[in-house]
Amino acid sequence: MALGKSIRIYLADGGVTGIRHGEIVNWTGQAIACPRTRFSELREWAEAKRPGIYFLFGQDDESGQDSVYVGEAEMVFDRLCSHISGKGFWTELIAFTSKDDNLTKAHVRYLESRLVSIAIAAGRYAIENSASPQLPSLPRADRDAMEEFIGGIQTLLGVLGHRVLEPLVECSPVSTTYETVSSLQPVIQTEIEPPANLVVTPSQSQTFQLRVSNLIATAVRTDEGLVVLANSEAASVVQNSLSIGYRTLRERLISSGILIESGSKLKFAKDQLFRSPSQAAAVVVGYSINGRDNWKTPNGISFTEFENRLARNTYSVSNV
Repeated sequence: MALGKSIRIYLADGGVTGIRHGEIVNWTGQAIACPRTRFSELREWAEAKRPGIYFLFGQDDESGQDSVYVGEAEMVFDRLCSHISGKGFWTELIAFTSKDDNLTKAHVRYLESRLVSIAIAAGRYAIENSASPQLPSLPRADRDAMEEFIGGIQTLLGVLGHRVLEPLVECSPVSTTYETVSSLQPVIQTEIEPPANLVVTPSQSQTFQLRVSNLIATAVRTDEGLVVLANSEAASVVQNSLSIGYRTLRERLISSGILIESGSKLKFAKDQLFRSPSQAAAVVVGYSINGRDNWKTPNGISFTEFENRLARNTYSVSNV
């Protein structure tokens, strides 16, 4: 089980939209989040005048997709000054430096390369970097220290509102949830080292399928909503009952290449997060539909009944 973390967020002017300074207790790094409109105020922050890594967040003008540029610098503030005129897409920046001045040029170049790769793999944001930076060679001890530093960056980015480094679906080779959805009884399994070529799939207790009108889509229930997995099918046409909002979302997924043609149907080229089961179902089938009734586990249990059983199981355990 993952250990908890204590995080401090300092609001420079008392407002949640201004400059914020973040740190994790017992972590050597620190974060500074700043809206573009307040960039000039960073001149007064010594924390921004150190070697570090930075993220520029905005939206792609054509697709409307969230976008990010990842960069590094020996003096973060000086490099960011060039991006005021050089890059127009971004509206917020988050920079990471070290509190103990131990980050070197080689360290931040390593961080930049790894963070770009992780962001690409996560697939949540369009990456504005024109090329993936080359990974520099570091001594083993330094490399391990930077990998630990990345963990802190990932945590603080999420807390500050950007899950750019978080995969949509957390997959585990060893199930630690429930043996079957029908019983929802906890099971204990032996921790074993999986084969290197093992194909990891989401836990069956959180996987759902939608089978409607010769369409088959698979999704995973997560803390953020429902993630429809790559290669899931979708209808090629929409019906009048589909709401304007869902129709617009569907068109955006098509224009951004997430929904692509596949014979007489469409299919998902990558995993896609939806905020609700009905939103996911409507985009898949192309008309208004109750997703909570139609998404079902491999055992045939609806999304609604699955959550009801979870609630009953939780209540029973809490009253033992």
